[in-house]
Amino acid sequence: MQTLPESLQERVGRHLLAAEVALGQDDTESALEHSRQAKKLAGRVAVVREANGTIEYLAGEYAAALNELRAVRRMTGNNDFVAIMADCERGLGRPEKAIEFLKSIPASEMSPETTIEALMVSAGARADMGQVDAALLMLNVAALTSSPPGDLRARLQEAYSVLLERAGREGEAHKWRSRAIKSDIHGVTALVRNQENEITAQVIEESD
Repeated sequence: MQTLPESLQERVGRHLLAAEVALGQDDTESALEHSRQAKKLAGRVAVVREANGTIEYLAGEYAAALNELRAVRRMTGNNDFVAIMADCERGLGRPEKAIEFLKSIPASEMSPETTIEALMVSAGARADMGQVDAALLMLNVAALTSSPPGDLRARLQEAYSVLLERAGREGEAHKWRSRAIKSDIHGVTALVRNQENEITAQVIEESD
């Protein structure tokens, strides 16, 4: 944002900070308002478009998110957001386009983290098309166990457990849910969040 006048930098920065705070409070509507205001003020700044696109995605505004992230990719040549872009295609009911788009990007042009993200989206798209067994094969990769504990490994194991459940393999799904919870040291998976909500509800019930 250094290309902007100092006064405008401050205004845009305040909107982006407010959007981040709103997201932390699960107030997606306010986050969207602030990120869209930032875009109005600095629509030619890639980091602003990136922030707005990410928040549009989190809010389920997939068409808007896809437009924003396409713009960021044109502006920067960066492929860090291709998995989110493909997931937007899934959100718009176009799993075939998600797969086709990701296939068009050479693996050498993606970071290891983005490669795993893209793999999860591709597998999800296959499952959307009813190809659950194929999706499971896609996720049965070394990174399921070899990647270090943390967000990516936890989310990969969670995605694998969901597919196993969809395939009717509940025993295996339970095993991988447990592994995902152990890997999730930052609470990024729905499994851990649901577990925390259950504990909170139990504490409130016991205190009544």
